[in-house]
Amino acid sequence: MPQKTTRTDAEWRERLSELAYRVTRKHATEPPFSHDDFPKEAGTFRCVCCGAPLFEQADKFDSGTGWPSFTRPFNPEAVGERTDRSLFMTRTEVHCAACAAHLGHVFPDGPAPTGLRYCINGVALDFVPASRGEDA
Repeated sequence: MPQKTTRTDAEWRERLSELAYRVTRKHATEPPFSHDDFPKEAGTFRCVCCGAPLFEQADKFDSGTGWPSFTRPFNPEAVGERTDRSLFMTRTEVHCAACAAHLGHVFPDGPAPTGLRYCINGVALDFVPASRGEDA
């Protein structure tokens, strides 16, 4: 189970860029094609808020949507889910299990092996290359 991280709203505002704060703490969505310019090398995508490992480069794919997309989380316990009924539709929101940062949504239209598409706001992620040798 990920270690829980809590901060005050003021601490999150100070720690994050304005866009990262709006997306991760206020459930906004970044514009498509604005934050999916991550390196293609092996590595781990971590939560921009708390650093928890969320997704692996090996599970990333080009969904054509303009947001980073993954077939599965790094660890099933790393990403939590809840029903999102905003914008006159029902979707499954995903968030960091450690700090509750809004990440994006998961849809049942992804490729094998899971058939899932974790559609994630790039501004909610930090990429750590495997070459840095940091444990996940």
